Amino acid sequence: MPLSEHEQRLLEQLEQQLHAEDPKFASSLASDPARSFSTRHMVIGSLIAIAGILVLLMGVAWQIIPLGVVGFVIMGGGVYFATLRSGPPRTGATGGAAGGGRPKSSFMSNLENRWDERRRDQ
Repeated sequence: MPLSEHEQRLLEQLEQQLHAEDPKFASSLASDPARSFSTRHMVIGSLIAIAGILVLLMGVAWQIIPLGVVGFVIMGGGVYFATLRSGPPRTGATGGAAGGGRPKSSFMSNLENRWDERRRDQ
């Protein structure tokens, strides 16, 4: 169902206000989540995983169990490193503001006011 002209104008105003209030957050919402995987991490992690596989195979070939276990751990560490996401960790939906006692931004206050107005109009 398409948005009405009034709803489109409100959405544009909200977007502009979000960009004005918190441009970093607005750009993080607009970015592609798959982009947060680092190519550097993927390459280094893959090389570590390959080295771990080689150590694991050497442990199996020489029948040295601890060497095989070390190779497996190295391989797992490489895979873990390859799948790390770059950038700061994301907070929950509340943004960490629930327990911090931080005052609400004017953007959130405006959203709540508009929501209350809509509820009263209906």
